[in-house]
Amino acid sequence: MAFDCAHRARLGTQECLTGCPTRADVGGFRFARVERAGDAPAADPQVVDVALLDMHHGWPNLGHEALVDVVQSAVCDMRDELVAAGLSVRVLSYDVRRGQALPDHAHGRHALYLGTGGPGHLDPRLNDGRDGSQGIVEDPSWEAPLFSLFDAIRDDPRASLIAVCHSYGVMCRWLGVAEAVLRGPERGGKSVGVRYNELLPAAGDHPWFARFASELKDGTRFPVLDNRLYDLVPTGDAPADVRVLAVDTNAAGSPTDAITMVEVAGAKSDADGVPRILGVNHHPEIVNRQRQVALLEKKRARGDVDDTWFNERWAVLTGQVEDEIDDRLVHLTSNYTLMGPIRAALHRDVRRRAEARSGVISSSR
Repeated sequence: MAFDCAHRARLGTQECLTGCPTRADVGGFRFARVERAGDAPAADPQVVDVALLDMHHGWPNLGHEALVDVVQSAVCDMRDELVAAGLSVRVLSYDVRRGQALPDHAHGRHALYLGTGGPGHLDPRLNDGRDGSQGIVEDPSWEAPLFSLFDAIRDDPRASLIAVCHSYGVMCRWLGVAEAVLRGPERGGKSVGVRYNELLPAAGDHPWFARFASELKDGTRFPVLDNRLYDLVPTGDAPADVRVLAVDTNAAGSPTDAITMVEVAGAKSDADGVPRILGVNHHPEIVNRQRQVALLEKKRARGDVDDTWFNERWAVLTGQVEDEIDDRLVHLTSNYTLMGPIRAALHRDVRRRAEARSGVISSSR
């Protein structure tokens, strides 16, 4: 299960702090923040840029840093391939909702897009600071350009989009597949901690998720880490190009009407059927709970978060699952719903850019 780099798994987190191989100039990892439109650093032919669509609107969170770490871990394991090609990888984090910063897909700079979680209603027009918006008041003018970006990604077979939680909800609105419904008392209130989803028959017929199903105890039920206010409830039959793969379950373990995983059908990335465009309504990026607990404690020590925010996330990260096997399955869920698709997309982009660089170098001799 590719939820960590081999270097850290072998030598421990402390080694990463002092001797991370991705600090290298070639075959390394970099990060840059894009706060406003036009702030992105110049493209570099020796750098593979990954676009991180930050939907947090400035709120404190664990997910953004966790997604950056997912990419960096993949880079660590890919160093031989990157060094041979003379390439490095950089994450460009775009402040979408607050800064109106969005990547431009027209020039092919990004082939991998990752969407984060975030606070508030999934329709930005309804974030007026009142109930359901978590105090968020925002300018919704980012939504139309974001939907246009999603259209461009869907139309480009080289491009991938992996969206979690809030980004998943926005993706569902873009696809017209579901609407956000606040989880009131009749739905069990806010979904927090380890919960369970259920794969639908479409997942059993899927070349990638059928493998996931074969590793589950009953072939359908799998644990997820949740922290969400909204369910995504279908507005009707899914469009022809959308495959609904999983739904939520209630306290009794029965499936509900809330869809929790969708794929743009026919947009598979390779022979294994790894999804090219996938959205999930949980937090598969929060996979190494020990590291996230340490980060959480650092945020409280710095005064970055209040007690309510801290206590809720502490409960999520330290809560027990049903047994040791299910704790392993939390990692398995992350592998199939996030880590595997990210690594497949990154490998594909690195290979394409390496081949392009090789052609340029050969022709210049």
